[in-house]
Amino acid sequence: MASSSSTFSSLLRSPPPLLSDHRSPPPCRFSFSSSPVLPRSSRLSFNLPERRTLSVKSTVGEVSFREPTTSGSGEKERIESLKLKLLSTVSGLNRGLVASLDDLQRAETAAKELETAAGPVDLTNDLDKLQGKWRLLYSSAFSSRSLGGSRPGLPTGRLIPVTLGQVFQRIDVFSKDFDNIAEVEIGAPWPFPPVEVTATLAHKFELLGTCKIKIIFEKTTVKTSGNLSQIPPFDIPRLPDSVRPSSNPGTGDFEVTYVDDSMRITRGDRGELRVFVVA
Repeated sequence: MASSSSTFSSLLRSPPPLLSDHRSPPPCRFSFSSSPVLPRSSRLSFNLPERRTLSVKSTVGEVSFREPTTSGSGEKERIESLKLKLLSTVSGLNRGLVASLDDLQRAETAAKELETAAGPVDLTNDLDKLQGKWRLLYSSAFSSRSLGGSRPGLPTGRLIPVTLGQVFQRIDVFSKDFDNIAEVEIGAPWPFPPVEVTATLAHKFELLGTCKIKIIFEKTTVKTSGNLSQIPPFDIPRLPDSVRPSSNPGTGDFEVTYVDDSMRITRGDRGELRVFVVA
């Protein structure tokens, strides 16, 4: 027994040379307590898989995000992931003008996922979240091929060559001003160039409850641009209440269903889903 112990100790002190290149590896040092400690190279290691990073390209730019998580500090990352999912769903739809029924459903589903994850909006103490200029990225109502959405508006098509440019909302929470601004290009007979116009529909607004906004129409101001930019702005007369169509009462309301520093989702009184980003 003593001879076997001596032989084992000798092997530990002087390991045999490697047969592949006749070189000896560095000596292995062992320490024994109640149980032997294996060399580092022999230990089992468990590595957690790295979280994958996804990249999505869209018309709103190339952005990177992590897969959504559901607990702790990952809740913020999940919200950002759902925001990007909505943006990538509605981008390329030309504000909704070329949206198909499938596109409308995908946008609706993505918006509901974000609204549910973020929870109800309460603007009673955070009305300043609406402050600023917002660019319309998508409106489900534009799929009707009317610039008024589900309300009366200029049709888009071959009979009237109207091209919709950028659409904005400018909100001032102090003066309660609420302006819808649309850039429109109207075709003209050859050889005249198209007429570029910026129409501003001025409203006042008030908060109803926690997240509903009521807007009251005041006037429409038109400003030409491009070759006719020297023409001063002018107001379009408003129809008297007695002859104004009942479908255009001059007031409306919508609910803010999601808002943060860079994105806003609203639901109109006629079922319109709109997605805005900070301009």
